[in-house]
Amino acid sequence: MKIQNCFEGLCWNGDAGKIARSPQDVSELLSSSHEALYVIEDEKGFGVAGSGKLVSGSANRIMAVLPAMSPADLGDDSFASEYGLKANYMSGAMANGIASEELVIAMGRAGFLGSFGAAGLIPSRVEQAILRIKQELPEGPAAYNLIHSPAEEALERGAVEMYLKYGVDIVEASAYLDLTEHIVRYRVAGLSLENGGVVRKNRVIAKVSRREVATRFLEPAPDRFLKILLAKNQITEAQAHMSRKVPMADDVIVEADSGGHTDNRPLVCMLPSMLELRDTISKKNSYTQNIRIGAGGGISTPLSALGAFEMGAGFIVTGSINQACLESGSCDHVRKVLASAEMADVAMAPAADMFEMGVRLQVLKRGTLFPMRASKLYELYREYPSLEAIPDVERIKIENQVFRRPLTDVWADTEKFFEERDPEMLSHAKADPKQRMALVFRWYLGLSSRWANNGEKGREMDYQIWCGPSMGAFNDWTKGTYLEAPKNRKAADAAHEILKGALWHKRVQSIRKSGVELNLPGLYRPRA
Repeated sequence: MKIQNCFEGLCWNGDAGKIARSPQDVSELLSSSHEALYVIEDEKGFGVAGSGKLVSGSANRIMAVLPAMSPADLGDDSFASEYGLKANYMSGAMANGIASEELVIAMGRAGFLGSFGAAGLIPSRVEQAILRIKQELPEGPAAYNLIHSPAEEALERGAVEMYLKYGVDIVEASAYLDLTEHIVRYRVAGLSLENGGVVRKNRVIAKVSRREVATRFLEPAPDRFLKILLAKNQITEAQAHMSRKVPMADDVIVEADSGGHTDNRPLVCMLPSMLELRDTISKKNSYTQNIRIGAGGGISTPLSALGAFEMGAGFIVTGSINQACLESGSCDHVRKVLASAEMADVAMAPAADMFEMGVRLQVLKRGTLFPMRASKLYELYREYPSLEAIPDVERIKIENQVFRRPLTDVWADTEKFFEERDPEMLSHAKADPKQRMALVFRWYLGLSSRWANNGEKGREMDYQIWCGPSMGAFNDWTKGTYLEAPKNRKAADAAHEILKGALWHKRVQSIRKSGVELNLPGLYRPRA
């Protein structure tokens, strides 16, 4: 039975008795998910009543019941419980401090888990962030990024040592192609025995996009790394034994078509596959621990969030939309450009941290020439054995248009940089002309993201802005609302509206399944 336009007698609040007589008022009532509602029939027709008091009348027939809900009801509530959250929602770590201290603190105060973008930052900058976040959020929750750095192993090792020193107990592990002794050390060094069970002090949230990488994190720590760490006295025999009973990760983020590092894979294919993989490995290892599978990449609206939860995601992770918010480490120019982006305004470009391997990341192409210029540098790297072998016409072009200075000067700056950051890498480059060329080209790739964060004047066309298509979807959804303007975008507000809208759509679906058709807008829109 379909019932159209049932607004007569709708109860806005059962106790107050306010009557809703328009689609807008009914929509607002449905967004108050903390209150149970009843779809009823009385002498005035069909309507919705609050739980405090049904619409008056001699014959009230309940057509459907909408129980009270909270954001924590979406997803696996053990995620919120584990990290002390109000909802199963996380803001991901965008490197170079784009996921800033301000962002992590704002999310933590609102009851969400924020992850600091430590990748690409020097150790003293990361240390500064740890101290500030711990001061502002003494009880948490807060996570910090640990990125796989195959080209600069010293960075990953140094990050782990700092996290262990300051008692950082949640890391978001990203861009891993395989496990390393450093991520294994972090995990295993935090294990202890309590009441006959293994306590996992150092928790790992692994962001993956491939089954083979997910398998590494779903399995216990490999023996080959345990032996290395035991030989270095970085873990104990007892911890090595305990590590065989727990997976490497507490949570796994299935990273779909996201900004930055991504394989551009569809969530609807990846998430079910990862859920099946998790169940298979958990059963094989007889885990007592529940490994939650979250969803990230492409999530920026209530329906995309609800879709992920309905497919089985234990939690959701947002990225690109947070860069467009006031708390991000980006500059106002970047926020303005992101606010005008459409879903098709993205492209793939070489990644600075894995340039030699040909790894690419997703960036914004609107308002910047970075994707084209970075791709040109990678073409030259693939084609020529050294900087000296590049034809004069090509060298002059990139010196004038990309670097804006002679390559010899760029190499001089690169030498100074790696003397402090990674002397071993510098020694390798001095002995290998191909590697020297890679480091010079990485000068541009690395600085382009910092120019974007710092708002470097005159370099706007070289800004490297990590962005996925979810940014365009968010802009479409917020058009005409208070969240359309960059000056109004706060990360916690966006999170609240996405979750509130997801609950709204879930309630509307429940009513329609009962046979009642409400004359409501097709989408929930943000409300100031």
